[in-house]
Amino acid sequence: MRRPLSLPRWSLPAPDPFLLWLIGVVAAASLLPVRGEVAAWFELAAKLAIALLFFLHGAKLSRAAIVAGLGNWRLHLLVLGSTYVLFPALGLATAALARGWIDPLLAAGLLFLTLLPSTVQSSIAFTALARGNVAGAVCSASLSNLLGIFLTPLLVGLLMRAGGDGAMASWSSVRTIAIQLLLPFLAGHLLRPVIGGFIDRNKAILQPVDRSSILLVVYTAFSAAVISGIWTRVGVAELGLLLALSAVILGIVMGVNALVARAAGLPREDAIVLLFCGSKKSLVSGVPMAAALFAPATVGMVVLPLMIFHQLQLFLCAWLAGRFGRELPAHPVDAAARHDAAMRRVPQGEAEAAAAAGALGIVIPAPCLPGVVANLALLGRHAAALDGGADGAAR
Repeated sequence: MRRPLSLPRWSLPAPDPFLLWLIGVVAAASLLPVRGEVAAWFELAAKLAIALLFFLHGAKLSRAAIVAGLGNWRLHLLVLGSTYVLFPALGLATAALARGWIDPLLAAGLLFLTLLPSTVQSSIAFTALARGNVAGAVCSASLSNLLGIFLTPLLVGLLMRAGGDGAMASWSSVRTIAIQLLLPFLAGHLLRPVIGGFIDRNKAILQPVDRSSILLVVYTAFSAAVISGIWTRVGVAELGLLLALSAVILGIVMGVNALVARAAGLPREDAIVLLFCGSKKSLVSGVPMAAALFAPATVGMVVLPLMIFHQLQLFLCAWLAGRFGRELPAHPVDAAARHDAAMRRVPQGEAEAAAAAGALGIVIPAPCLPGVVANLALLGRHAAALDGGADGAAR
């Protein structure tokens, strides 16, 4: 039986710690911007950091995860339609309406954020927390980011035009992104068979590389923006208007996605994927792309709407995901299925244990085989118990 998404009760989620780092970096750039030759070295370091960031993104992209989830093509098309059709349409309308009220560079930034791919980590995490289709979220978010390497520069070239401040790029800048972002991404992905295991095992260690790269780019971009007089052009009223416009865009996208999910008859698990994967924009991809596509002095202004939108989407999605996850009642069939799945994760019987050991190049002596099988069965029961405990905690 399909369960509709109910309206969650309000509670205030905790702020993303990364937001505090971003605020600190912007404050540091405002007080101590880099200038002259030092700024040139920072720009070079930022470009190298961006290349490393996209190299790691390519190495982390699992073709197996994409292939495994491609069967749910209708869900993925709906997510891509939200990311690359609905969002850009809203971006064009919002930027056109806002140009008379805010700085043209900020209006360009509003449009730019709507052209970006979806997030990966947070989309998957929120889908899991809301007890949605995690495999579908992995595939949709990965596809969005993979296609974004090509589609975002293309949409920027088609929909954005050069302004008086040199905000936008020509097609030569779009080609630049292929060199700075696409080549490292492809190199990392082609090397995944060699380094993929290390990347997957050390995600916690490598995560600071992602965030420190973004912080370095933001510091360099805002240093140039401060020297160009960003804080004489952007006041509290404009920041408030950016927040309000971001909230309107996000609210419309989420509302449309909820209606589309109901009209398409998506099950609850897939509706959650469309809600979360189809409503978010990637700061990790957006900041490096802006640095590659826009003039250095304008990047800080262009990414400011994205930074505001990023935190807003995390607040709202964290609230929704937590409530959806807690409000779904338990189902005994689900528990039995999880128990069976946990038991299937370990070899059953002597033949399966010997075959699994042989695949790993391990020889189990015959006298030891019964004991190994008994231990494997015990581990399977522990895994099933842990699955049940984790599910209870989620509820």
